[in-house]
Amino acid sequence: MMKVTATLSCKALIDLLKSKHGELMFHQSGGCCDGSSPMCYPLGEFVVGGQDVLVGKLAGCPFYMGKAQYQLWQHTDLIIDVVDGRGASFSLEIPEGKRFIVRSEVCAIDDETAK
Repeated sequence: MMKVTATLSCKALIDLLKSKHGELMFHQSGGCCDGSSPMCYPLGEFVVGGQDVLVGKLAGCPFYMGKAQYQLWQHTDLIIDVVDGRGASFSLEIPEGKRFIVRSEVCAIDDETAK
């Protein structure tokens, strides 16, 4: 089962964005224009559809992924981090001169699950 965690830098940026915008949500679509990067929106501003999967919470914020992207990443643990720079997106962190990125690890597979 995929899990989503935040680095300390990511948590700090989320706290800053919450102080400015209120509750937040994340979506990773796998589309163009930084679509494989997690996008941050005010909670409810991005309309989640039937092709989106709730994969967990990131520092208390719902984290969704497009179904096609999820099928490719479902055996991967996502570690969301922050780097300096501006992505090509409408994500809330862009005006801060930061961008969220994904680091990943292959999920551990239980021996019973693998059978």
